[in-house]
Amino acid sequence: MRLLSVLAVGAFALPLAAFAADPHSYAQPDQVRVTHLDLDLKVDFPHKQLDGLATLKLDWKNAKAQALVLDTRDLTISKVEGLDASGKASPLKFTLAERDKQLGSKLTIDTPKQPVQVRITYTTAPTASGLQWLTPEQTADKKLPFMFSQSESIHARSWVPLQDSPAIRFTYKAHVTAPKDVRVTMSAINDAKHPLDGDFSFEQPHPIPSYLLAIAAGDIAVKETGPRSAVYAEPSVVGKAAHEFEDTEKLIAATEKLYGPYAWGRYDILVLPPSFPFGGMENPNMTFATPTVLVGDKSLVSLVSHELAHSWSGNLVTSAAWRDIWLNEGFTTYVQGRITEAVYGKALADEEALLSARALLKELPTMAPNAQRLAPEPRGIDADDALSSVAYDKGSWFLRTLETRFGRETFDNYLKGYFAHFAFQSITTEQMLDYLKANLFDKNPGKMSWDEVKAWVYQPGVPKNAPLPASPRFDAIDAARKSFLAGSLDATKLDAKGWNTQEWMYFLDGMPDVAPLDKLKALDAAWHLTGTPNAEIGMRWYSHAIAAGDKDVWNAAAEHMTRIGRLYLTMPLYKAFARTPDGLAFAKQVYEKAKSGYHPMTQEAVERTFAKAAKGDKPAK
Repeated sequence: MRLLSVLAVGAFALPLAAFAADPHSYAQPDQVRVTHLDLDLKVDFPHKQLDGLATLKLDWKNAKAQALVLDTRDLTISKVEGLDASGKASPLKFTLAERDKQLGSKLTIDTPKQPVQVRITYTTAPTASGLQWLTPEQTADKKLPFMFSQSESIHARSWVPLQDSPAIRFTYKAHVTAPKDVRVTMSAINDAKHPLDGDFSFEQPHPIPSYLLAIAAGDIAVKETGPRSAVYAEPSVVGKAAHEFEDTEKLIAATEKLYGPYAWGRYDILVLPPSFPFGGMENPNMTFATPTVLVGDKSLVSLVSHELAHSWSGNLVTSAAWRDIWLNEGFTTYVQGRITEAVYGKALADEEALLSARALLKELPTMAPNAQRLAPEPRGIDADDALSSVAYDKGSWFLRTLETRFGRETFDNYLKGYFAHFAFQSITTEQMLDYLKANLFDKNPGKMSWDEVKAWVYQPGVPKNAPLPASPRFDAIDAARKSFLAGSLDATKLDAKGWNTQEWMYFLDGMPDVAPLDKLKALDAAWHLTGTPNAEIGMRWYSHAIAAGDKDVWNAAAEHMTRIGRLYLTMPLYKAFARTPDGLAFAKQVYEKAKSGYHPMTQEAVERTFAKAAKGDKPAK
């Protein structure tokens, strides 16, 4: 990373090379920038690879630059050509450096004549970190194979050679061929009525960062949920998903009322097979979602609120580097709460805010000080690790604090202006703070000190005066849990029949890390938690039961771990098992059966947990 001079901007010092200094990318956007991508892809299921032709349109920033540097990971590059203004192609020399474990391989293309475009012919590896290939047996309907991408954080480079940094935005067009009967979708406008003829074309006219580049292909059916929304999923899942997400148009309208027009045209949702490692991914025009939210009662549709909110915070206004990812996730989690409140009521929004805040407070002591900062030192944290509860929950808590201090109407007007001002741009924490000071603090003096802002952003932990919403139902659950653990309230007498998912989550989150086995047995006998189809409750329940030494739940926990590949819902069980020799041996048996259905990210996380356990390190709770 090259350090250039510093320019004073308002209250903060912003490096002139802020966009050229992403430590997680080899790209040199101060020399040349990619502005448009043309993709031609062939989906090859038998070989688990994409055969690709990527044509990059270039904006040369330095008249003396003689090289284009791109990010790749495990790509086989067979040819590189330069295209002049007339479209004439000439071969270009290129060098693919040795593979770095985190960053992949730096691709340096010699460009002495600064071509208008560069065209790269390549193939992906079957082990590409940003793609997962599933056999028919690993899908819900077991009819056709399935493939999907997960480009965040720096995995787009494993299936397209590009400048893989959130600071660099580009438009794209894509032509994709696949076997007939397979539907292909991308992070662009999708045609629900497109024939399954094996030939698909897409266009994304808005500039997006590389981590929002997405593709999926498989046995995918479609069901409309509104005038500008539809659900895509395997045929046996699509009806259930459409029912769960039938309020999508209400959510879009509620967000538009708060923060301005939806800028992307359509908002569709693709429900992926269970191996998808995240709850949702906010790919423009088409959110990729986990099936674990399909519980039948809409209790987990906050996932849709969250991914939809990214259409404003993250997709529209994007963090310029992974160090700044709280600008995406913290803002989005705050907006998610506002959407949930508008559509489902304040009580539910407050419960979700309390759940996240109290979970954060419990986790912070286990984290290094740098990782507790909203804007950490960039060299001290990996790109994937930046996507922590600090970015989501501390970030949204900071924004709720601003709302409390300045008033909701004032803060809403500020946030609406923020989204409009920075639309389709990638910005740093310091740019956001400079805008915050000029447009909220300076215009409304005396509401909050600037030192408090700097403490929130640059200091570890959460300020002691951070406000929390009240929740009478959670207060009652606290009292009930205390009485239950003390022995003065029988498990059968818990007033839990009407508890929603969030209330069960809260009850279980407040249990001791190692609860008395007899109490857990009584709880299970009364409320039949073992075998629950609700993955959020199941993850918490099995973690507690395993920690307490209840081997009766092990087989049910194994079924949960095999059925679900979402990191957040699976890893706590692996960590719980890994704390004892018998548990570790059992977890390894489960993993051998489940491994082929896991995403590469999940496989890496499980194997890292096993490696730590082998060294005698106890996994963090």
